[in-house]
Amino acid sequence: MRIAVIGGTGLIGTRLVSRLRADAHDVVAASRATGVNSYTGEGLAEALTGVETVIDVSNSGYLDEREANEFFYGSTLNLLTYGAAAGVGHHVALSVVGTDRLAGTEGGYFAAKAVQEQLVRASGRPYSIVHATQFFEFIQSIADAAFVRGAVRVSNAFIQPMAADDVAAATASVALGRPLNGLAEFAGPERFRLAEIVRRGLDIRQDPREVVADPLAQYFGTLLEEDELLPGPGATLASTRITDWLADAPTVSA
Repeated sequence: MRIAVIGGTGLIGTRLVSRLRADAHDVVAASRATGVNSYTGEGLAEALTGVETVIDVSNSGYLDEREANEFFYGSTLNLLTYGAAAGVGHHVALSVVGTDRLAGTEGGYFAAKAVQEQLVRASGRPYSIVHATQFFEFIQSIADAAFVRGAVRVSNAFIQPMAADDVAAATASVALGRPLNGLAEFAGPERFRLAEIVRRGLDIRQDPREVVADPLAQYFGTLLEEDELLPGPGATLASTRITDWLADAPTVSA
């Protein structure tokens, strides 16, 4: 199968491309680094030539709602339009568990992701949307974004994160199946308070910053209810536990 991975040189994209190529699929790794810009359309027609499935794992570098919305709207509309012209038979988009809830209550980045999903649903094209929980690999980013007044101040909400390798495997499994014309949800096998998982992530990096559970702390600019980042009861749970992932993670001094 010929598959285009949009965002194919990023955290999930590189893993997805490697996995699909190992299974003998013809994979186009499309990103600005390879001369393809889904937002401007540069190189997109060529990248989608002969492609049967598009997997969009691209991401906005902006957390601000207006700028993130501009990226996801323009990029997704291009992918759907160019994909229809190329005869793409399956559009797969990677999104975030809790997007619908957080878009309605808090807006921000999650509102932009909700717009992306709505465009895909309304396109009339065969599609699948993959919802994944936060990645273990982003624990450091969560800590850095939450560093305020000399401490890492994080929400007291629950989180059920998963490894990037498991996200790639889940996305590949959906992409290689028939279009769902709906949503598939994936999560890690364990539930934590944000403060606990961030503290463990900092410990493995020998990062001495204090971690404080603060009910008023924001999560990338968003206030969280206790369960807003948790998957629904029908989610498929990945196998990698945080202790296994941390055991393989390099120890880096802060």
